[in-house]
Amino acid sequence: MKLTYDPRYNIAYLRLREKAADVETLHISESLNVDIGPDGTVYGIELLNANEQLLDADEPALEVVNEARQQRRMIPLD
Repeated sequence: MKLTYDPRYNIAYLRLREKAADVETLHISESLNVDIGPDGTVYGIELLNANEQLLDADEPALEVVNEARQQRRMIPLD
């Protein structure tokens, strides 16, 4: 899994797996696209207004949580 974020273009992409040649992009809303394969496998999620969705907090950061180990890691996005 990989999250890419580009504040210059206001886009973020959460890649869940490498794209196959036949991935279809579903336009869910003005701010969200989902790349999906013919078998229903989700390949990625694109945030088209990423600055608003990711930075709408007092401390803009990505929080990664491992529930099994009760571990948290904050990754600053600004």
